[in-house]
Amino acid sequence: MKALVPSSSQIPPWLILFSRHHLCTSSTLNSLTNQHTQILEKPILNPQIYEKNVPFDDTDHSCDIPNLENGGFTKNHVVDVLLSYKDDPDSAYRYFQTVRQQRGSVHNKSDPFFVLLHILVSSTMHQHKARRLLDYYASSGSGPSASVIFNGLVVCAKSFGFESTPRVFNFLVNSCVKANRLNDAVDCLKGMVEHDIMLWVPTMNKLLTALVRKDMIGVARDLYTEVVSRGTRYDRHTVHILMAACLREGKMEEALKLFEEAKMSGGIKLDAALYGLCVYVACKEENLNLALELLDEMKERDWVPSEGTYTNIITACVKQRNMVEALRLKDEMLSNGHPMNLVVATSLMKGYHVQSDLSSALDLFDKLIEYGLAPNKVTYAVVMEGCCKNGNVEKAVEVYRQMKLAGIKSNAFVENSLIKGFLSVNLLDEAMNVFDEAINSGTANVFVYNSVIAWFCKKDQMDEAQKVWDKMVDNGVLPTITSYNNMILGNCRNGKMNKALDLFSQLPERHLKANVVTYSILIDGYFRKGDADKAENMFDQMVSSGISPNDYTFNTIISGMSKVGKTSEAKDLLKEIVARGVLSQSCMSYNGLIDGFFKEDDVSSALAVYREMCDSGISPDVVTYTTLIDGFCKSNNINLALKMLNEMRNREIKLDVIAYSVLIDGFCKRRDMKTASELFDEILQVGLSPNLFVYNSMISGFRNVNNMEAALVLRDRMINEGVPCDLETYTTLIDGLLKDGEIVVASDLYTEMLGKDVMPDDITYTVLVNGLCNKGQVENAHKVLEEMCKKSKTPSALIYNTLIAGYFKKGNLQEAFRLHDEMLDKGLEPDDATYDILVSGQLKGNSLGLDIATMN
Repeated sequence: MKALVPSSSQIPPWLILFSRHHLCTSSTLNSLTNQHTQILEKPILNPQIYEKNVPFDDTDHSCDIPNLENGGFTKNHVVDVLLSYKDDPDSAYRYFQTVRQQRGSVHNKSDPFFVLLHILVSSTMHQHKARRLLDYYASSGSGPSASVIFNGLVVCAKSFGFESTPRVFNFLVNSCVKANRLNDAVDCLKGMVEHDIMLWVPTMNKLLTALVRKDMIGVARDLYTEVVSRGTRYDRHTVHILMAACLREGKMEEALKLFEEAKMSGGIKLDAALYGLCVYVACKEENLNLALELLDEMKERDWVPSEGTYTNIITACVKQRNMVEALRLKDEMLSNGHPMNLVVATSLMKGYHVQSDLSSALDLFDKLIEYGLAPNKVTYAVVMEGCCKNGNVEKAVEVYRQMKLAGIKSNAFVENSLIKGFLSVNLLDEAMNVFDEAINSGTANVFVYNSVIAWFCKKDQMDEAQKVWDKMVDNGVLPTITSYNNMILGNCRNGKMNKALDLFSQLPERHLKANVVTYSILIDGYFRKGDADKAENMFDQMVSSGISPNDYTFNTIISGMSKVGKTSEAKDLLKEIVARGVLSQSCMSYNGLIDGFFKEDDVSSALAVYREMCDSGISPDVVTYTTLIDGFCKSNNINLALKMLNEMRNREIKLDVIAYSVLIDGFCKRRDMKTASELFDEILQVGLSPNLFVYNSMISGFRNVNNMEAALVLRDRMINEGVPCDLETYTTLIDGLLKDGEIVVASDLYTEMLGKDVMPDDITYTVLVNGLCNKGQVENAHKVLEEMCKKSKTPSALIYNTLIAGYFKKGNLQEAFRLHDEMLDKGLEPDDATYDILVSGQLKGNSLGLDIATMN
């Protein structure tokens, strides 16, 4: 802070105050003028200046202009005159206005402006004039720094014996704040603290508020710390200002600390508003226990919490799935006279549907009218999201139409909720209709595009995902790292590592940075391809890029090593990184090892890992049991699979669709369709929906026991449930129908399959040729061969063998040998079955049917 009074070159004319204006006609002033004419030094150069209005002069100066042609008052003279009016602020102020525009020599000790300010603030009736003078100084922008004024006031008070009053200094700080000269205000306030001048709490609060509003939060915090550390008192408003500043910076813990310090000080009288703010902070920090404690303290002080306080804490309860407490607080809020508001109602609806209580959510939605509330976009979106996630898409569509009828325009959040709802139950057409509407209305943002892209990637429909990606880019919507991660994930799962790496290489061009998810996906992709070395290189690249691997990354590596036959090494790695404290042991880590040992047909090691997991205090989850059940079923240990099922139920772990699917598949492969059907019915009873894998397992199981009627019933059911048939479904049904001699039905299914753009593969063609030949339809079977050739597909030796056997059976030896030659021309090696046919004229045994079953 600058010391001493400034020179005249630093101070503007209005502040230096040299006599150039008219003197009042009062006898006192006239006599003073006459007494000091001998010290006039400078002539009046511009007499017209007398006619100008003088700022902030609220007295009548209808005085005669004195004859001052050859001089002006010195600064000493003006100060002496002002001091003579120390007890007469009105006269001092009139005299100051009289001489304010006259220039003269500079006094090296004091200044009339500071003297006048001290005189004015000493009188309660004249303090407003001091404030006005300081306001004019601060707003002019042409004066010296406030520190100069501050030091001048300090020196003046000491030099002329003015009573030490903090008033003028607080006025100076307030004027600087009002003029937005915040740095000057800070300097003055610090000067007051250094000189032990009492700082008014409202003055400090005004400055802190202004600093926060100007985003000078760091300055405000430092100023508060410095002032409080010197023992300056503050009040609840100060705490409120600083806590609000912390919230703007997201420093929730610091805000809570300020509240606790104020609470512990004992000298700060807290109020309901400050408690309410602290409740808000606690809710933001998801510290529900603290929020509830504060609420109880408010009630102990006989304060009625505000509607906003109740709203914040009810919303926090819902987020933490504590609906019991949320509903209790809602009732308490209403009983305290607060009305139901839309935020609370919408939060409760969200809480209901998250707990799968859609009916209660819809009941509350219907009661909004009774509460006098009208749903907004967020309310509609929450209800639609709840309907979709709870499988009631029809109701979601109804609510969507209701929103439109209410004149509420849809937005990206609403559309995204509806799209994800449709996709969650595989209603692609409906989802795409909403998606197209969002694009046409211009509301589709990157989140909407990401939802559709992610679904296609999850379904391995990368061509469709690419189309949506291209449309997103064409429409000027910039992809995010999430967009890239979705596409990279889809390509990795489809084994298209080159495409995934191409997308990865585009990130710098888009000014995007790969994150830990990106690298983890690529590492997993390489492991899926069986390339452990490149997976390790990708991990090294991630670390060298400054990205720390997380638990998901390490678990991906452990699972990946297990996939490539390095389960024992993966187990050793897990022990090492856990011992180093890098990874927290979890089900995910052990699940990968268990699956790996099962894939290596090492059932005993899989069981050993399971026991080790339990001994470590880690409770198996649904994935653990699903992996064990699947492994036992595939290793023909059905009794152990059932034991795991019982253990799972004893632990009250609910089976998910995947757990049911592996069990059903195991029993279907054992041709135990009774148990498989019971499990299928159980899926429906517990409210789950069978997926495509379940339906295919059941259909294959019924095919294997020659019950095509039951298989076709399931096929009709899956269509009605919106589960589309895939190639495996069609192939299994066609195989079973041809075996039953239902050639027309099988042909119709094949035509339907092609109409849905489901293209046959080698297994499908083999099934067709085999089934037709077995029923004497050799010519039709040959047409299948011709169709394959037209599509540039090379028939397998099995297909040729089947046709050759069929022609031998028909007695057409010439065509049988021609097909043999054609095999050789296509580079196919005849196998033992081929020569058996050529020698004996028939295909020995029933190996063909077994091969097809294995392929399916």
